[in-house]
Amino acid sequence: MFPTIKFIFLVTTYTLLIPSIAFESESTDPIPEPWPQQFHAITIMNYTQGLRKVDLWYDWPNKRYMHINQYQLGKTLYDVEWQNGTSFYFTLDSTQECTIRHFPVGILRPNWLEGSNYVGQKYKDGFLCNVWEKVGFLQYYEDAVTKIPVYWHFYDGLVEHIMTFEAGKVLENSKWQAPAYCFKDVEKESRSLLENLATNHFRDVTEN
Repeated sequence: MFPTIKFIFLVTTYTLLIPSIAFESESTDPIPEPWPQQFHAITIMNYTQGLRKVDLWYDWPNKRYMHINQYQLGKTLYDVEWQNGTSFYFTLDSTQECTIRHFPVGILRPNWLEGSNYVGQKYKDGFLCNVWEKVGFLQYYEDAVTKIPVYWHFYDGLVEHIMTFEAGKVLENSKWQAPAYCFKDVEKESRSLLENLATNHFRDVTEN
């Protein structure tokens, strides 16, 4: 949806005369840590629909990604996404709500932050962070020492604080399966369910 930043280095007479200076200037900025192939994170998200606690499961080897959204004093909504562009949004309570959507892109690659613009260092939630920006999409805060993500600030106002981050943690296969009622009357979409969930903002990055 938003174009990925592409850096173009202009070769000038100055850099040709003093190549060591040009090399040094290009290599000073830190590089964001790629996401682990598999991880589990718990985050607190604040958006227009209010607060929610999110269990985030990322599983690149199996090309799947899940958000379990627990809204403050509200329902729990599941968002399961697959590399083929299919996403299931559903509840597991008696309401049996489910919406299926198809996107032209899959899930995020582990190195999706490549090409981000380095902003500098800032303190966030008590942690000294390196900060990168994907223009028109988000600012990404990563702990300067541990390289663990700390905070995501999306440009539509959504903010997400990372509370725990467990690299290598894998969710069992049975938990990824959408319930049977998702496959009944698939043409009937629950618009209220989608509006409450506000979909997954990281889908926007994969459309670049």
